[in-house]
Amino acid sequence: MWSQPYRYKINESSFAHYWNEGVGVELLQKLGYVPDIAIAEKLIPFLYEWDRHGDQLVLDLHDKKGFVQGNNSLTSYLNHEQLPSEEKLIWDEFFAKIDIVPNWLDLEKLKFGAELSRRAGLSALIVLRDYCLMGGYESAAINKPLIYTGALKKGAVKRLNDTVNFWVNITKEGGLKQNSEGFRQIFLTRCIHSYSRINILKRTDWDSNKWGIPLNTWDMLATNLGFSLVFLVGLRKIGIQPSSKEVDGLFHFWKYVGYLLGIPLALLPENENEAIEALYLWTMTQREGDEDSRSLADALKEEPVLAHYPKNKLMRLMMREVHLFYNNFLLGEYSCKLLGLSNTKIGRFGLVNIWKTRQNERTIVDEETRLQSIHSGGEEQERVRMIYQEFNNSQSNPSSLKL
Repeated sequence: MWSQPYRYKINESSFAHYWNEGVGVELLQKLGYVPDIAIAEKLIPFLYEWDRHGDQLVLDLHDKKGFVQGNNSLTSYLNHEQLPSEEKLIWDEFFAKIDIVPNWLDLEKLKFGAELSRRAGLSALIVLRDYCLMGGYESAAINKPLIYTGALKKGAVKRLNDTVNFWVNITKEGGLKQNSEGFRQIFLTRCIHSYSRINILKRTDWDSNKWGIPLNTWDMLATNLGFSLVFLVGLRKIGIQPSSKEVDGLFHFWKYVGYLLGIPLALLPENENEAIEALYLWTMTQREGDEDSRSLADALKEEPVLAHYPKNKLMRLMMREVHLFYNNFLLGEYSCKLLGLSNTKIGRFGLVNIWKTRQNERTIVDEETRLQSIHSGGEEQERVRMIYQEFNNSQSNPSSLKL
């Protein structure tokens, strides 16, 4: 029987407000009941479970050859390039334990999930940054690995660049095929998680009795829910109206990505209702954000100013205000106050994009117009990704934990 760690606490402020007075009220109405919080106690062991398969790979390869060399080896292996026999054997054994095309995988659902992500265009990236990522800082525990890997000192620019690169590559057409960059990004991310976990436990004073294992299985599920359910809530709030096929596809998409990232299949939700219950149980047993949470939120707030694009500093200051507007619009005043995020009048220029998003949504009246929106939205996201890569990119490292 696992004892309750310090981090496990019935939430009475941030997330409780979300479920009692915020968007969560509608989610619970959709679910039809309030989940029994006692069920969460059965999930406590997952705070002490982790991706042992990924960790063994990193110990066998990255720990001996170095982080960059280990990642280069992954690229060479996936590209079927020549590798030393012992290296190739490590990868062979790793991938032999993963059924890349499981019998439950539905390619049609995958396609619809990716298409919803793309057709939201710039608004999808706004939701990811200003709602999913920023809102995640309301939990003290899930963000501790970022603190221990030094990500706070290095700032949010690199971390956001890596997240955009990951997300755009996996959601583009064919992004999950085995020869795609998206497929490589998934396993690169899995290696980053394992490398970070191993080094946090080996080289720092991390207290597992207090916080659980870094990047543990339950927190990985919460991150997955951030990309699926929380993302979906944000899209709806900004004006996107997904079809039932798109919603089902989105959850199937992230079920598959989560599976490839090493999350146990039994934990991954099949649909929106299962995701609502899973999110409720995780959020309502989270200790509130702390000073580290507010520091991470402040770093993300200042990211536009510290980035290298646009080149004009006044424009970068304007971008900070626009993102602050979206923080307030999506998260609400209560959460923003907890995170130390002020309101803004200048940033209300962001309303233009919301208006455009809602206008565009009204033009989708048949399959042809839906496909046009998917194409234009995907191109818009790729342009943003390329801007990040050109102006803010550097070699991925273990402080670049996605979300």
